[in-house]
Amino acid sequence: MLGKLAKKIFGSRNDRVLRKLNKKVQQINALEPEIEKLSDEQLRAKTDEFKARLAKGETLDDLLVEAFAVVREAARRTLGMRHFDVQLIGGMVLHMGKIAEMRTGEGKTLVATLPVYLNALTGKGVHVVTVNDYLAKRDADWMRPVYELLGMKVGVIYSGQPHEEKKAAYAADITYGTNNEYGFDYLRDNMAFSLEDKVQRELHYAVIDEVDSILIDEARTPLIISGAVDDNTELYVKVDKIIPKLKEQIEEGEDELGRPIVKEPGDYTLDLKARQVYLTDEGQEKVEQLLKEVGLLDKDASLFDTASITLLHHVYAALRAHTLFKRDVDYIVRDGEVIIVDEHTGRTMPGRRWSEGLHQAVEAKEGVPIQAESQTLASITFQNYFRLYEKLSGMTGTADTEAFELQQIYGLEVIVIPTNKPMIRKDYGDLVFLTQRAKYKAIVKDIKECMEAGRPVLVGTASIESSEYLSNLLKKEGIKHEVLNAKHHEREAEIIAQAGRPGAVTIATNMAGRGTDIILGGNWKAEVEKLENPTEEQIAAIKADWQKRHDQVVAAGGLAIIGTERHESRRIDNQLRGRAGRQGDPGSSRFYLSMEDNLMRIFASERMTMMMQRMGWTEDEPIEHKWVSRAIENAQRKVEARNFDIRKNLLEYDDVANDQRRVIYEQRNEIMATDDVSDIIASFREEVIDAVISEYIPPMSL
Repeated sequence: MLGKLAKKIFGSRNDRVLRKLNKKVQQINALEPEIEKLSDEQLRAKTDEFKARLAKGETLDDLLVEAFAVVREAARRTLGMRHFDVQLIGGMVLHMGKIAEMRTGEGKTLVATLPVYLNALTGKGVHVVTVNDYLAKRDADWMRPVYELLGMKVGVIYSGQPHEEKKAAYAADITYGTNNEYGFDYLRDNMAFSLEDKVQRELHYAVIDEVDSILIDEARTPLIISGAVDDNTELYVKVDKIIPKLKEQIEEGEDELGRPIVKEPGDYTLDLKARQVYLTDEGQEKVEQLLKEVGLLDKDASLFDTASITLLHHVYAALRAHTLFKRDVDYIVRDGEVIIVDEHTGRTMPGRRWSEGLHQAVEAKEGVPIQAESQTLASITFQNYFRLYEKLSGMTGTADTEAFELQQIYGLEVIVIPTNKPMIRKDYGDLVFLTQRAKYKAIVKDIKECMEAGRPVLVGTASIESSEYLSNLLKKEGIKHEVLNAKHHEREAEIIAQAGRPGAVTIATNMAGRGTDIILGGNWKAEVEKLENPTEEQIAAIKADWQKRHDQVVAAGGLAIIGTERHESRRIDNQLRGRAGRQGDPGSSRFYLSMEDNLMRIFASERMTMMMQRMGWTEDEPIEHKWVSRAIENAQRKVEARNFDIRKNLLEYDDVANDQRRVIYEQRNEIMATDDVSDIIASFREEVIDAVISEYIPPMSL
């Protein structure tokens, strides 16, 4: 009660921070006329002036107002883009080492230039972190003119980059790259045999774009550098042939003691919530018999004998590969290689492999060449890597649902930045159908209606498989469309550039959920770029055509977002919604679900399906009710809570290794930096002898 009253009188913590920052915005705006009068040379000279002032003892906070005014003017001159007041606030929040939650289309890429320039003045380097190579290169190229006008050097790092080029990119004032590349470079640096082989400098300040994706979604996966070990890859092939002979045990509900009721006995049970598979007693006997038949297990041996532990490991890896990992959902097969698909971004991850023999088991299942098993040489979690930075900040369109985790694990406060223009997108309630067939039928009908109205449509799917299934349905109906998934990523920029044209239909996995701006009417700049040496008349004609298309789409209702199923995380659903309604544009969003969808099947209760059937719901009739939406959100919350526990456990486990890793890496660096290591060896010797004496000889006895 008192908390609510205080909030009404004083405003929330978020409101108070925004009010405080607004005063600085007014100071920046007051400087604008003065900064506008400066020539390009005088503007560039400001960088040297700021560095000199820092050297004399001023702080970055002292320079903030003037530095932000300088960056705003540089962006206006080079890009024709002037930072809005809310973007200045976003920049200040990032400089403070917090997370700025900014809606899609509010210009996060431009916002980053403000704190990046300010913190680069220290000469210690600033890292801008993006979710993929395409965005790293795009953002660096896009913002480079701003930095270069102000005399700053920009570098981009990427996988497979020549050593000297990568070292130069890190030596630049500002470096763009992906979270994976920064993390792997850190591990590689700490495996280097000389200081000259290292590429990274001290980790000073990082701005993470799509911070929730990197610090939360990807935090379950540690970065691992591995080396090959000798292993019998033929064993994977032999074990793989056994798995199709096994049958799943079907269970339905529980008895009064909480034990599962077996409907159809089988050889293994699936726990889809935990993504685990277990052999039943009958299954164990059957597997042992099959292994004995092919000569992999001795006549009197058991699968659970100590000597058979490796064989049991292979059986479970093969079982998981067949039952839990689906082609075109969890991975794709390209050029005889199994490539993992990132469940959060929908992108392929070439070079990344599952551990513990799982990748080899999937290769055996798909009949492609099996690569040797590997052993871990170095590893780190994203949580522990990013906590190495002196100062950390981030931007995203959707962090509020995870504010607690970001604060608890990283000490990062989330500040919600107001939009520049009011948001007028309409978010309709979910429509739930009994079957997937009925759901897709309704989706196709909705797409047709939007096309007839002249509205562009973005259809979000949860996997490559479902994007291709829907694509085939649209082909049968003669509906022209584009598909954007991990298999067609080469044309990503081109597809997104035209996704906002009247009547355009784009089917996309989560790939289109982040870092992409769909401009109503299409992207006229992309059309200009296709021309060689375009004249001013040609550019004017293209802009005029675009304006007509833009007005047509706005009048029709803007971009229509259609979700074909709910993701495990509410944030990823919100990311998809956020593609529409940018910068005050009209738009709408709606999710179509079925009781056969993964989330509903695994987490929503069976009572829901039974109730729908009892109440006489027909296959083609949807449910739209607050009660249903609440049940779906509860299912998502359950998954989010489970995933939070997984991340927390991973972090606690890695924290132990982190202390050891830090000591070892410090010792390696100390040895590499020293010409004569005799003093270091002598101190090691003393420490070891002291430790042995302390352990085995009682105190005061010598």
